Order: sequence, then C-alpha cells, then structure tokens
Amino acid sequence: MRNRFIVAAILMAVPALAQKYKDAKAPVEDRVNALLKEMTLEEKIDYIGGYEDFYIRPIDRLGLPKIKMTDGPVGTRNYGHTTAYPASVLTAASWDKALAYKLGEALGKDARERGVHILLAPGVNIYRAPMNGRNFEYLGEDPFLAGELAVAYIKGVQKKGVVATVKHFAANNQEWDRNNVSSDMDERTLREIYLPAFKAAVQKGKVGAVMDSYNLINGVHATQQNHLNNEILKNEWKFDGILMSDWVATYDGVAAAKGGLDLEMPSGAFMNRKNLFPAIKNGSLSEEVINDKVRRILRVIFRFGFYDTKYEAVKELKPNKANEAVALDLARGGMVLLKNEDNLLPLNSSAIKTIAVIGPNADVNVAGGGSSFTEPFHYTSLLKGIKTALPNAKVIYVANSIPQLENYVEQSPIYTEKGSVKKGVKASYYNNMDLKDAPVAELTEPNINHSWIQEPGIKGLGEDNFSARYTGVVRTEKSGKYKFSVRGDDGFRLFVEGEKVLDQWGDHAAVVQSKELQLEAGKEYSFTLEYYEHGGNAQIAFAVYQENINFTDAVKAATGADVAIVSVGYNTSAESEGSDRTFALPEYHDQLINAVAKVNKNTVVVLNAGGNVDMQNWLGNTKALLHAWYPGQEGGTAIADILLGKVNPSGKLPASFEKRWEDNPTYNNYYDPDGDKHVEYKEGLNIGYRYYDQSNVKPQFPFGFGLSYTTFEYSNLKVSGKGTDVSVSFTIKNTGKYDGAEVAQIYVHQENSPVARPVKELKGFEKLFLKKGESKTVTVKLDADSFSYWKNEQNKFGYDAGTFEILVGASASDIKLKAKTQVK
Repeated sequence: MRNRFIVAAILMAVPALAQKYKDAKAPVEDRVNALLKEMTLEEKIDYIGGYEDFYIRPIDRLGLPKIKMTDGPVGTRNYGHTTAYPASVLTAASWDKALAYKLGEALGKDARERGVHILLAPGVNIYRAPMNGRNFEYLGEDPFLAGELAVAYIKGVQKKGVVATVKHFAANNQEWDRNNVSSDMDERTLREIYLPAFKAAVQKGKVGAVMDSYNLINGVHATQQNHLNNEILKNEWKFDGILMSDWVATYDGVAAAKGGLDLEMPSGAFMNRKNLFPAIKNGSLSEEVINDKVRRILRVIFRFGFYDTKYEAVKELKPNKANEAVALDLARGGMVLLKNEDNLLPLNSSAIKTIAVIGPNADVNVAGGGSSFTEPFHYTSLLKGIKTALPNAKVIYVANSIPQLENYVEQSPIYTEKGSVKKGVKASYYNNMDLKDAPVAELTEPNINHSWIQEPGIKGLGEDNFSARYTGVVRTEKSGKYKFSVRGDDGFRLFVEGEKVLDQWGDHAAVVQSKELQLEAGKEYSFTLEYYEHGGNAQIAFAVYQENINFTDAVKAATGADVAIVSVGYNTSAESEGSDRTFALPEYHDQLINAVAKVNKNTVVVLNAGGNVDMQNWLGNTKALLHAWYPGQEGGTAIADILLGKVNPSGKLPASFEKRWEDNPTYNNYYDPDGDKHVEYKEGLNIGYRYYDQSNVKPQFPFGFGLSYTTFEYSNLKVSGKGTDVSVSFTIKNTGKYDGAEVAQIYVHQENSPVARPVKELKGFEKLFLKKGESKTVTVKLDADSFSYWKNEQNKFGYDAGTFEILVGASASDIKLKAKTQVK
C-alpha cells in the first residue's frame, strides 16, 4: 500500500517537473533546460531559423512568444514613424558616456512602445578609412572609445527590458562587396584593434545578443568562424547569449552550425531540416550543438522576462518629447567645430540683418542610408532651425543650388519607342527578382520616378522581391554630351544601344550612378533599364539631361548677405549601407562652396558626412567649418544653437581626418588590389592616430580635436597607485568667456617596450561642463588592461613591467600634461 502511494506521488510530480519552465520564480537555467527537454528535434531546428523577416518564431504549445526585432542604431525603424536620433558617429564625437546611456534608455523606451524585444544595435566596427559606407553607424577609430560608449548604450537599452545586439562581428570595415571580401590580419591586430569594443560589450555591457557580419575574416565567413564565434566569443569571453547572422549573411548551414551561429536571420534558408538532419544522422553534427543554440535563445527569453511578460505595441504611436530632448542634447554635444577663423562664430544674432542659406542639405532630413535610416514624426532642417533662431533676420534660401536627378525626370527626352512622339516608357513588372517568366503587368508610364515605401500598387506585385524592365528611346533636339542618371534601391543596370553603361546590380540603399554620353540631334538611342527590389523601401528613377551649373542664384544670395551658410555633404543615397562612398564630396559641392566664399567673406560650411572628406579645394577659402555628421531629427535646432552661441560646441573627432586620401595608412591596401577579394590589413596596429604618431605625415585634423568658444587650462597632474591600479587626477579650468564642456583624454605610452607598440593609446576620457572661471578635478582609474597588449606566444593579454608615461590632452596631438608611473 505504501509503495502505491509513492508511485502515485512520483507520477503526479512528473508533469510539474516537466513544466518547470512556466514557473517565473524558478532559476533561469532550470527553466531553460526544462523547456528544451519538451522540444522535438524538428522544433529545435526550426527555432534557429528566423521567422517573418524580423522575428523568432513562436511555439504556441510551449507558450513561447513571438520575439520581435527592429533595426537600429539611431531609431526603431521597422514599425512606422519614431524618434530619429543622430548617427552613431556623432555619439562617438560627443565622447559622452552619460549621453550614450540616455540614448540607450530612449531607444529602449521606443522599442517597448512598439512591442519590440530585440534592438539590432549598437555597431562598433572600427573606422579604418573614410569611404566605408557604414562609418556613420559606428563609433570611430579607437577601440577603447568605441567600447566605453557601446557599454553605456547597451546598459541603457537593456535597463528598459530590451535586448541590445552588438554588431557586426567582426572586422566589417568596408561595404565594398561585403559578402565576398575577406578581412585578413594577424592575431595581434585583431585582438588589439578590431575586437576590444565587442569584448567590452560582452563582458562589461552584458549584451544579450551579438550579430555576425557579412564578410570573411582570414578567408572564413563570419557566420562560420569557429575561432571568433566559439573559441573567443563563447569560450574565452563566456558569452552566453544569442549569436545571430546579419540578414542573408549565412552561406552554409552545417558550417554555420558548427561555426557557432545560433540564429540564422531572416529565415532558416541554410540552417534548416533539409541541411541539418542528414548531418545529425551521419554523426558529423551533434544534436547537442543544436541544443546549445536553442538554449541560448531560451536563456535570453527567460532572463529578460519575455516568457512571462507580454510585449505589446501601443495602439497609437506618438512623438516622445523626452526622447526628442535626448536627440537634441546629443546633436548639440556631438557636432565638431573644425575651423573658426577670426572668431567668426558665434554669430551675433542682433547684428545679422540678412543671412543666406545655400546648399542641397539645407532643407531636408539629412541622414545616412540603409537599415539604420529612420522616418521621424517630424524633423527640423538647418533652414528651419536658422529661421526659428533668427525671427527678425531676412533669411534667403536657395533651393536647387545644385540640381538633383529628380529635377530632370519630367523633361527628359524619353519616348516609348522609335518614331513615337509620345513621351514615356514601356514598363514590365515581374513577381520575382530575376525578370523571369511572364510579367504580371505591362504598362506605359510617363517617366521613371518611383519611390515605394509599401506595395507598388500594381496588381500581382508584392511589397518585396519583385523586378521591372523599362524600355524606350532617347531623342534629343540638339547634339552634345548628356548625362544618363539612375537612382535605385536595390539593384539596377542600364543598357544604351545594347551596351551596359551602368551596373549596380546588388542589394543596397538608394544610390545614384551617372554616365555621360555624346548624342546626335534627332538620332534615336534605345535603352533598357532593369531593376529589382529585395527588401525594405523601393526606389527607381531615371533621367537624361544636360547640366547647366553656374551657381547664379547662390552667388546672388550670398553677395548681399551678412553671413552665408553652405550646407553640403552626403545623404541617404550617397552614404549608405551596401556600398562605399567617395572621398571627394558629391559632384559640384566643392565648386558651390568656393563660388559662395568668393563673394562672401563670412562663409560658414556645415558638413554632413559619416567621416572625413577631401577639403583641400575649399577649406582655405572659408572662415568656419562645422562638422554636423548626420544630426537626427533635431539637427537644425542644434546647428542654429551652436552657430549663434546658445550652445558652446564640445564635440571632438572620433577619427583622424587626413589631408589627402593618400595620407591614410590604408591607402595602398583598403581595396583588394589583385582581385582575389582578400584585403590584407598591412597597417596592423597603426590605424588612425596610432599611425600619425609614428609618421612624418600629419592629419588635417587630429583624433580628439574640436574647437570651442572658450579656453581651458590643464594643471596639477597627479599619478598614484600600486602595480597596475593607477589613479590619474588633474585639474581643468575654464579660462575663457563662455560656459562650455571639455573632453579630457588620457593616453598611455610605454618607455623601452620589448615589443613594438603604438606611441600612445587612449585609455581614459572624461567630458565635463565648466562655467566660465570654474575649475574641476578629474580622476580616472587605470588598470591592467591600460598597460597590456596581446602576447602571441602566451595567447593572452599581458603587460611588461617598466616605466609608463601618462599623457593628458585635449586631442591626440595636443598633450597638456605628462607624468610617469612604474608598473611592476
């Protein structure tokens, strides 16, 4: 009888034990293991493949919720209008950990309002050369700066119950052919330059997810990289969260499974039953490898409370005033004043009667393109910011100071077919990306100028994954050179008389390509424009025209103005994910600056770019230059505040700005010279200021540089401590006429190092606000990491005892104080 009771008690306990995952009070690992045991192998394999583009699939029978993701890092972009924060490189230029934390909190709040569990941000890849199309999404050239700001950002996001995702792991330092290019480097370079920000995100920030990059590292795709994913990330750094792929960045399911990838996004195109079942069956892939992937996803779900708390989007999304204030504070704190000749700035608002605002970026929402582009509820352009700040001044705005492709679409001499007098094109649309099978629609359209945010509205055509072919003829009334220009998002290629003249056949944000051709009057030239769309927004536009650029209106406006502001730089088309940009400014921007500066001695250039540009043709002709990066929805207000002195500029460069592209240490090896798609990082550790410190070549503007309207005095440096625990303290005084913030930078240099090391390396920084006449003491703690380097022989970081110099400065080339310490 007693044994019967025991058996009954055991049978009653089994369901309770099996469903321990439902107990919100149970330890996370117990819940994970209990739920994992309930899953079939089929469910496990399905679970490690993304679902509906931006989700982890639900399993209703187990109560597993649908996990929602959104792109970042400057806004929750996937679900309608939201707050548009400044580009990440501007956050880096703020050197402000407290603001980075507030940015993370704000993004976390935006995500929660949209029912989002996972934010796909921040990005921490190192700024290696100015042309990288995603530099604006990253945090500069220095791994310590990037790591410290990323940690603050991650902590802010995750405080709000949203998982942050540090990306793109690793060495994704160019967008040129990013799916096929291999970043090749030695272990020490990898460890000291390209991995520290990721390590900080994992070990200090406790980030919940990591995203692998598109590129290869030393010949192996990131999603298959056992050394990076398993040996370093998971084993050495003890990362226990989710390692996901970037979207369509998985190339081999079994290799990715073995290489450490946990979650293939946006779907299980490779890590699926078809590919993984045979490998498990023949013993080449262990089921425990699959279990570990599922366990990591479940761990995050339980750790962040997603299983127990339903994340629902609010019914009506509205602007968040507190978050808009964060966007404004960040924009003010990260813009960098690079030139201010004769103290032209700040402008005296009471003395300005007329101000000219000129340039293609003056009255638009200027931002970088690609997966981080965010549609705000509203934005303040530079023009609006100036008008609001100077209500009593006459503001002369010159629109179309540089004509855009769209200005020429309607008057393009394009006809439907040879001999026709009917303007327009014949369009065929296909419900696939390959222009295959019969078209679902054949139309005659007056021109090609489409921008579809959702479905194109053509019967039979979905929102994504379609293609189009446009045909017609060009017939001009006069002979001469004509530009054939196309703007497309995603791929396009243009044929004229059967010859391919433009080819941008790949996934990318909106980019513009042009080809100039000699045409004879009256002669008809057939053309075919082919286009496909893969995902996200869709744009395709085509124009044929002769340009007439004389800057007449700009010169007229600038001539009679007290001040001329020229707003130039890149935009969503010119600087974007998926392709690299030029070092030179877009066409005609240099000439516009010089034309205005020639007639107005008080010319201020406001530059939008994710990094440096070629300034040599115009920098000497202008009195002031404000690098505004991509300043987000409140950018126009922030620019006006700085130009008029309401806010004292305090941003500092997070990357060295070379005078010429040839001066960059990667000049001879940024692109693959041999065509084998292997880019060798021959500069090693000597990237950015590390290179300029040991070279006779000097930058135009050094790392950490930025002007202020006030002056600061450094004094009273004290270095104390025992062993590697070193305390650095010093005093900063605002000795000028304006209140303002200063960024103090602490560098470390080892004397008589037994191995080659950079001349100095950033190991600390603090941003502090000082009223005029005010002094504050800054204290920064250094530890073993501050003195260490990667020791290949020992396969770990370590330091060599000796004398180290502590350098405190306002930039990498403006060292104010020095002291020495002995490290034993």
